[in-house]
Amino acid sequence: MADDIAFASATRLARMIARRKIGARELLELYLARTRALNPALNAVVVLNAAPARRRADELDKLTTSRGARLGPLHGVPMTVKESYDVKGLPTTCGFPAHLARRARVDALAVQRLQAAGAVVFGKTNVPVALADWQSFNPVYGTTNNPWDVTRVPGGSSGGSAAALAAGLTGLEIGSDIGASIRNPAHYCGVYGHKPTFGVASRQGHGLPSANPQGDISVIGPLARSAFDLETALKVIAGPDDADAPGWSVALPRSTKRALSEFRVAVMLTAPDADVDSAVQEKLVALAAWLRRQGTRVDMKARPVDPGQAHRVFITLLRAATSLGVTDEAFARLQRQRKGLAADDDGYQAQMIRATTLGHREWLAADRERRQMRDQWAAFFQRFDLLLCPLAATTAFPHNQQGERWERMIPVNGQPQPSTTQMFWAGYSGAFHLPSTAAPLGLAADGLPVGVQIVGPRYGDLTCLKFAQLLERQYAGFQAPPGFD
Repeated sequence: MADDIAFASATRLARMIARRKIGARELLELYLARTRALNPALNAVVVLNAAPARRRADELDKLTTSRGARLGPLHGVPMTVKESYDVKGLPTTCGFPAHLARRARVDALAVQRLQAAGAVVFGKTNVPVALADWQSFNPVYGTTNNPWDVTRVPGGSSGGSAAALAAGLTGLEIGSDIGASIRNPAHYCGVYGHKPTFGVASRQGHGLPSANPQGDISVIGPLARSAFDLETALKVIAGPDDADAPGWSVALPRSTKRALSEFRVAVMLTAPDADVDSAVQEKLVALAAWLRRQGTRVDMKARPVDPGQAHRVFITLLRAATSLGVTDEAFARLQRQRKGLAADDDGYQAQMIRATTLGHREWLAADRERRQMRDQWAAFFQRFDLLLCPLAATTAFPHNQQGERWERMIPVNGQPQPSTTQMFWAGYSGAFHLPSTAAPLGLAADGLPVGVQIVGPRYGDLTCLKFAQLLERQYAGFQAPPGFD
């Protein structure tokens, strides 16, 4: 019974608390006990905040028993948050030892909103250094393992988030995403994740103080064991910060769809410059065939924008967006390296160097190109409701922490592919500020999870989530990894 509760959705947990079938403190102790017993094999939860969480859970139980009241839709639900979110009194390092002594003075805005909705935040989960890898390891907290196979990565940068959810160590999570950092871990660990439309949720209090809170492409969003939880959490965290609140608010349009037969979807299995392994493609082909049988209109050929152009624009804008995190010394070194690049060098390292040292006029040209392609996406969504595509080229790969990311190879259909090539699947929607939901499709032949990326039009978040919810009910949903169930 305890294990069954541990893997319940946050929606079900909140309902159980409201009906007094379990207390918030009792549920918190269940997750703390599982973390003590199971986390050593994973190293997913790296900071505990047990004492304040217990006080908070007790207060919520008193509110429930004395008044029959609840704070909001997450009343009493224990949750963890990605290490890059500020939680009062806890360190936010983003994997840098130099920041370990710094303690947050206030909670990040998203954490405040989750707590105002009744969530009990009891810890933080692991990340890669600078949130810049599809693995989750750093010199502060070490390496996080995938609960489906501890010799493999959980993804990144919200790798600890996804691993903790999959292993039943927490009820809900919140991550961030600029290069698939929500979507990729959800795929590798077999959970749900949502990258919202750019700007829907404020990033205030996320990342290091030196980071640009209004930077391009980057968003925050939830991870969960149910697509219904994603919608609940998104509605909780959505909205501007105090500075913008006087002038605008978020009102995401509700989905008008009620059945899969009402959807028009395009399916993209692979890309010319970012090949996808057959193990992943097979799961998408099976989904497309099943959708046709449900009456869904499925097109396997339609494409919104040119894949090669989209990837080039994404890398340019991505590395420009992350350039503020480069030290002055490193930036000067990259400027010197740029001068020595051959004009025809179009490898990832060369693209990264040029983009990180981009001049403002060059950035404006790239942004203009993006806006032109964004119009093409908008035209595409006049004909289709969603694009379904991979989240990564393979299932979770073995730990590989040697060398630079572009030097680390991943076998795709028997051929070595640089791990950075897989960023295509992050940027195809991300560069254009579109919402994307990651939903599990089941296990590949290697026994590891495979997910689908559900891409919608700008502010079409609830349509993406509606489709994921229908898949969860009718096709495939979360399943617990062996050894943790």
